[in-house]
Amino acid sequence: MIKLDKNIKDKNSRTKSLSLIDTRADKDLGTLVYKGEQVQMKFSNEDLKNHVETWFAGDNKVKGNNDITMLLEEVKISSFQNTGLAKVKIKISSFINRSGKYFFINRYDNTLSFNSKLTPNIPREISSSISDILSSFINESYSHTVLSTPVLEAELKDYETILEKNMKFITSPELVNGVYKDFKSFSEQKPQKEYYIGKNKKGKVIGVKDQNDLLVLTEEMYGYVEDGKAYRSTPVGFLEINKDDKGYYIVSSRLELYPKNSNTGAMIGAMTGGIVGGLIGAAIDSGSKTDRNANTTLSHVYIDSLTGAYVFEK
Repeated sequence: MIKLDKNIKDKNSRTKSLSLIDTRADKDLGTLVYKGEQVQMKFSNEDLKNHVETWFAGDNKVKGNNDITMLLEEVKISSFQNTGLAKVKIKISSFINRSGKYFFINRYDNTLSFNSKLTPNIPREISSSISDILSSFINESYSHTVLSTPVLEAELKDYETILEKNMKFITSPELVNGVYKDFKSFSEQKPQKEYYIGKNKKGKVIGVKDQNDLLVLTEEMYGYVEDGKAYRSTPVGFLEINKDDKGYYIVSSRLELYPKNSNTGAMIGAMTGGIVGGLIGAAIDSGSKTDRNANTTLSHVYIDSLTGAYVFEK
């Protein structure tokens, strides 16, 4: 049973209301196997719209002026009996509603993996994780940067397509060379003029330098563009950003991007590492670091086109 009862108090009292639109095509969360029996996963109150509004009202006695609407797009749990693994796919977005016009705040779009051999009570662990994600997402949405492109309520189902039309890194015929401190500057194609890419005599990138020719912490940077190609700052150095029919991606893994805690780190990083922040969850020793664990299975890790956060599919 998934309980939504964690603290979602808006500490700055900016929010007047919190509502939810459930657009899930499949309302069935899925089943898990626990102690040889099938466990049907459910929310403790399946009237999610009313439950979220009541939850918010209970934690927020002092209210502000912002009306926040969440779009619950997917919550799906898959269990694989032959491997003992379970996956949870969650996709949820938030908007500020201003007189019927919706302005995008944030999005969480990720898949979490659980191993029943390492998790004694996997239904309880997954329930707790879903509750953590939703409450953290709500708290993050209270003070998150808001995009300026309005979306009408009737067009909410197409919000991604509408917003991407105003993302310069998507619409520009060629990316602007330079260093980008965060995803916001990258999405607007406005590199930081006071930084540049430092190279050694062989032309290999050694890191980011400031106007005093001093190396700066690569973890403070989102990435850079050179000769029309974009590179993302990661714990294993700068990785090229590629594109296929599903979107933008780097070739990496949870373990590389969040070496301390590949599941929880990815959960938190995907929520807070986007439009404002650079890299969350791990420090980078050097921009030129390329020593990668040969035993790590690499795959496409997509980059959310609206937030810059990592989207794990495995």
